[in-house]
Amino acid sequence: MTENQSGNEVKKSPKKMILIVAIAVLLIGGIMGGYFYMKKGGDAEHAQEEHKVDAAEREEVAEPDVYYALPTPLIVDFPAGSSAKIIKISLTILIKGEANVAVLKKHEPMIRNNLLMAISAIGADKAKTKEGKEELRASMLTEIGKVLEKMAGKNTATDVYFTEFVMQQ
Repeated sequence: MTENQSGNEVKKSPKKMILIVAIAVLLIGGIMGGYFYMKKGGDAEHAQEEHKVDAAEREEVAEPDVYYALPTPLIVDFPAGSSAKIIKISLTILIKGEANVAVLKKHEPMIRNNLLMAISAIGADKAKTKEGKEELRASMLTEIGKVLEKMAGKNTATDVYFTEFVMQQ
């Protein structure tokens, strides 16, 4: 009977061993599956963030800077007694995207009005100095931005350049 008992133990042992190995494989598989599932979810979130960044970069790339020169110069008459009688300024605006040039053209009458007012407000004496010209450029950019913001919902003007600046006494 001793042999029988040890024979039974041998038979039970492989069954137990197979069961233990199968449970271990399932546990390891579950742990690995959970790890890869969690990793994949993290990668999906990371991919979404990268997609947002890529979309923002494409938007920036899709809208290159474009120069738009106002077709006619701005001319302002100063009152008698000023250091200059007339000022004539030709202007080029740097704007984001070709589509925004159409918006700028559409609202050009309002922009020209505000720019003429800005030139008048600065005065002939101040417009003669470098600091006065820089102040005028900044004021013009602000005025253009206000019009674009009001009429189109976003300011796409990035800079203003004088292409002609003439003061006559």
